[in-house]
Amino acid sequence: MSDFLLNSTSPSPDDQEVTEGEKPPDPSPRPARPWRVAVIANVKGETSLPIHSPQDAGAEFDRKETIQAIQAAIESDGHSTIFLQADASLPFKLSETCPDICFNIAEGAGGDAREAQVPALLEMLHIPYTASRVLANALALDKTMTKHIWSVAGLPTALFQEFSQADDPLDEHMTYPMFVKPAREGTGMGMGSESIVYDEAQLRRRVAWVIKEYAQPALVEEFLPGREFTVAVLGRRQAQLYSRLPHLYAEDGFHRFPVLEIDNTRSATPGVYGHFTKTLTNEDPGVPGFLCPAPIPAELASELCELAIRAHQAVGALDVSRIDFRMDAAGHPRLLEINSLPGLTPGFSDICVIANAEGISYNDLILEILYLGASRFGLLPARGEPRAAVTLPISQKQDASKL
Repeated sequence: MSDFLLNSTSPSPDDQEVTEGEKPPDPSPRPARPWRVAVIANVKGETSLPIHSPQDAGAEFDRKETIQAIQAAIESDGHSTIFLQADASLPFKLSETCPDICFNIAEGAGGDAREAQVPALLEMLHIPYTASRVLANALALDKTMTKHIWSVAGLPTALFQEFSQADDPLDEHMTYPMFVKPAREGTGMGMGSESIVYDEAQLRRRVAWVIKEYAQPALVEEFLPGREFTVAVLGRRQAQLYSRLPHLYAEDGFHRFPVLEIDNTRSATPGVYGHFTKTLTNEDPGVPGFLCPAPIPAELASELCELAIRAHQAVGALDVSRIDFRMDAAGHPRLLEINSLPGLTPGFSDICVIANAEGISYNDLILEILYLGASRFGLLPARGEPRAAVTLPISQKQDASKL
């Protein structure tokens, strides 16, 4: 498929080489030739969903405009792109198109580890891809397991309990009010004003509704009444060596973005940043306020960034993610959840708003994600190293002639 032999000195006789001659060291990390990049996603209204899916199923899926924006950003750097729908035809389309690397934003369709479906397929086919790998994507969607991992790592979260049945005994340490949501969903699915419960009767009703509606356990947390923040994470160890913009990264390889505050006080669902409010545009009534940089002390902003990086690393996320926080009654930050496949809709998705507030263009954000992913698979030389010669399998001889 796209098994690359980088810097190979003894290619198979069955393979034909498509190589560049040795070049002097280039100060910027550039591939030996432009890549063929497949953007893989689930498109709203075009992805089949399992029978009896909840009403807000598919909320995480992307619009065509988002996919086109990602393609345009990648093509601005000289690469070619193709869009592939993340459905049952994907394995066959990958065989036909032979991408060098996949830019993965696919949420998956059905199952409690659906965000890991595409990465698992790509690893089985030995195709490079961007962002987090299989296990991290599966864990990030499972909010209960994520919280267990964070707790073991000593990271701050609200007290929580998972309910597989509505009549499960309530942990004696839990206190009202509480917040009830599906344990394995994203984009605020199953979350609204009714998610905040103040007594046992409300708790049991809401837990029963979540279990029935989403066919999965309900996660119950002590309600956090304070301000809500989201923090973008970009980078990893030695990211500077492969970045187009090495000045972005600190010595540990991570970039510290400004913090985004989500002001729910004027939201259509006060106190809850759920699915409905996430669908609203800036012109719609009831849309929350988005403040970036958040009007908070520098010490708190730094604390949130460091906690976000630790949370990102604890679940094994790679290159990019978004971490959500709320403050407790005492004013201390508590981790809510991680999104290992953050939305990338220009001017709308949180991480794009955050990057723009710092002066990082949409194209640069997309290309940073692409280059960090490519570097993990040896498709990119480190800064200052000679560009790697690439040997393509015989299955790609014809495609290589078009590049």
